[in-house]
Amino acid sequence: MASTLDITPVAGALGAEISGVSLAEDLTNAQFDEIHRAFLDHHVIFFRDQSGLTPDAQKAFARRFGTLNVHPYVKGMDGHPELLEIIKEPEDKLNFGGGWHSDMSFLEEPALGSILYGIEIPKFGGDTLFANQIAAYEALSNGMKDMLSRLNAVHSASREYSAKGASAQDRQSMQSEVAVDAPEYEHPVVRTHPETGRKGLYVNPAFTLRFAGMTKRESRPLLNFLFEHSRDERFTCRFRWSQDAVAFWDNRCCWHYALNDYQGQRRHMRRATVNGDRPR
Repeated sequence: MASTLDITPVAGALGAEISGVSLAEDLTNAQFDEIHRAFLDHHVIFFRDQSGLTPDAQKAFARRFGTLNVHPYVKGMDGHPELLEIIKEPEDKLNFGGGWHSDMSFLEEPALGSILYGIEIPKFGGDTLFANQIAAYEALSNGMKDMLSRLNAVHSASREYSAKGASAQDRQSMQSEVAVDAPEYEHPVVRTHPETGRKGLYVNPAFTLRFAGMTKRESRPLLNFLFEHSRDERFTCRFRWSQDAVAFWDNRCCWHYALNDYQGQRRHMRRATVNGDRPR
């Protein structure tokens, strides 16, 4: 069947921009199948000019991929607890998501993906970076792959959402809670994508504390190597936001990083997060 959408890669590593569809309207099965295929192929997909994407419409699109997450530590939107309003006021110093991470890896069943809608975009700055963790894994030596395949890592919100953690800090227009007694979960360091069967690294600087069965000190050298390797420029792409743009990324195989380089400007985004499964 001929494609009804225009799908244009934005970088060699990952990312594609899709045009010819309005996410505010009900998708046909053919449109959904094309978007789903592009999501799996490119790991993060972008849509411009999505005016009219109401909270209900954003949730309806997200639910085509699975059930929706209610964040355990950040207050959701009034009337829509499944949606986060990610707002940085001009006076705020810290932004939300300002470091490399994979959303919700601290859960027993981490997020499948996140759908972010740009409501108010700064005149400059505020780009989002993405890093392909399948490509990062495939670039490793066979010896490193073999060693990592036998390791699990411990993930928790205890550091990022601690009293001093960046994600738990008060912001003028966002309400976060401190993660008291945050649970720890073990996930494989090398994760097999449940839909494509491809292997990728599954650790990240925000929520991975240590390797299972090791101390933090013992874990630090190898984790630091993986963190540095996984954000190498050759595995990345960068998205310049515009009004009413949407980004949808696969948390099972890529990291992202919201740049905080627009001091004195307001940025207002709205995020839906799709629940996933336990990494294997």
